[in-house]
Amino acid sequence: MKIEGKFSVTLNPIESAINGTDGMTFRRMSIEKEFSGPLEATSNGEMLSVMTPTKGSAGYVAIEQVVGSLDGKQGSFVLQHYGVMELGAEKLTLEVIPDSGVGQLAGLSGQMNIYIEDGNHFYEFEYQLP
Repeated sequence: MKIEGKFSVTLNPIESAINGTDGMTFRRMSIEKEFSGPLEATSNGEMLSVMTPTKGSAGYVAIEQVVGSLDGKQGSFVLQHYGVMELGAEKLTLEVIPDSGVGQLAGLSGQMNIYIEDGNHFYEFEYQLP
């Protein structure tokens, strides 16, 4: 199945345990999202990012638990993010952590793409359920 919808996101700074050196800037943020469309859910998670001294080059990792309904099925699952930017060119992977689906979403697997247009956040989620 492949679905699409919108989401809103709130990021709030959290004190980082990492102090960068040599021009590296580390940040830690809490993530709160609200999804609409075929995925009606909220999520909470954390993100760790680094910005290099080179403009447009950075990276981030994040974990978020999504709770709600997916195409009418109730439950939750966990997404893992891996993002890299090299001189402005982005590579982003969001994947369902194996065996993180519970309730009617047990056995869920899949990948999500996120993108921003005109300040609005959108998702495309390709998933499989047993």
